[in-house]
Amino acid sequence: MFEDRSYKRTFYSAPQSVESLVAALLEPGLIVLSYLGVSDYFDEPVMRPALTLCLLVFALTFPGRNRFGDHPASALIDVVSSWLVLLGILLLCGYATNSLHYFEDQVLLWWGVLTPVLQIAAIESGRRIQRWRARAPGARRTAVVVGAAGLGHKVARSLREVGGVECLGFFDDRSPDRLHAEASDKVLGSLDSLPDYIRQHGVREVYITLPLGSQPRIVELLERIQGTTASLFFVPDVFGISIIQGRLLDLAGMPVVGICETPFTGTNQLMKRISDIVLASIILVLISPLLVLVAIGVKLSSPGPIIFKQRRNGLDGEEIEVYKFRSMRTMDNGPVVKQATKDDPRITRFGAFIRRTSLDELPQFINVLQGRMSIVGPRPHAVAHNEEYRQLIKAYMVRHKVRPGITGWAQVNGLRGETDTLDKMRARVEYDLEYLRNWSIALDLQIIMRTVRLVIFDRHAF
Repeated sequence: MFEDRSYKRTFYSAPQSVESLVAALLEPGLIVLSYLGVSDYFDEPVMRPALTLCLLVFALTFPGRNRFGDHPASALIDVVSSWLVLLGILLLCGYATNSLHYFEDQVLLWWGVLTPVLQIAAIESGRRIQRWRARAPGARRTAVVVGAAGLGHKVARSLREVGGVECLGFFDDRSPDRLHAEASDKVLGSLDSLPDYIRQHGVREVYITLPLGSQPRIVELLERIQGTTASLFFVPDVFGISIIQGRLLDLAGMPVVGICETPFTGTNQLMKRISDIVLASIILVLISPLLVLVAIGVKLSSPGPIIFKQRRNGLDGEEIEVYKFRSMRTMDNGPVVKQATKDDPRITRFGAFIRRTSLDELPQFINVLQGRMSIVGPRPHAVAHNEEYRQLIKAYMVRHKVRPGITGWAQVNGLRGETDTLDKMRARVEYDLEYLRNWSIALDLQIIMRTVRLVIFDRHAF
């Protein structure tokens, strides 16, 4: 009998580009080498604490971001802000573990100044090398796009932005009124003429953007093009839906396109959970005296429990209990669970203070250790709000594909507190979905640092 090969892989992950590999190693490598170089310059021996610091920094910054294609100003801001956030985390860890005395001040100072300078210089060097390679003979690849409608025009525009690819034009059988206005005058011919054009002009890449309803035409076209040496790419039209962590999977030989998935799978899930446990533990130790003071203030402000438990929707929409310091008076029949507004008379004077300064949220670090919440993620809404807004806002419940957070991308972008209008809630959800699309440990650290700054300096933080 013939072996059943249906389980064999059909799709493979694209190999990492040389630029991405260099960028992944460049940032953590430069940070470590910078520290070792400064230590050597000041004749400081590299002992166990220094090696531990180097390993910790490498783990926090690997893989580095590919900034070679960024605008120089954007790359500069990104490098400096990321470095300041990392230094803040390291100083916090050093203070919490009482280990700062192991390091010389002059070494840390010069390391802090020299590292971003070396990173920016390396990025500029990489950018110049990219330009030199792009000008080299044979570096540019020629391509054509099959389909001159909206999707085909987007593909051609993306090819121009990527660089290194020259889009010669489009092939389409449809009438001009069905084509994109900017693409219709660049149509090179019909689909039947495409194979000959590829051979005559040495086209190296073909991007097929025909709608899925044209499957028989696509299959026929593929059979004809495969008689050439051009690389073939099919671009599905998925721009009409909200893509969250889109990816191509191989399911026992069956290609599966992921449309909406949580970013926290595999090692990402492990990294997120470890970072939550470590940071929440450190923060709870640091703020423990503050927790005691707030608890005493709540108890003295009015009769009732210190901790108020709220029902919220957590991961995958399951109901969870979220802890907060009580900021409202309790009624005879128990705490009032109705959503409070800024000027609610039930709020005590001390409760107004801890709400204004976000101190009422501090017990949620215990929720983080319990695994119900994360330090960074979409803020949990009341169960009644979820039932209301899931009917009004597109992809609203997608924000529940991750654990809710104490702070989030929406909150550090000005969407804190009450969402008393549909537009405010829609804007908050957009930021939450953007967080899911772009999650990284570096983004979490950036949000944490921005939150600290807001709590300290924002007097309208209700």
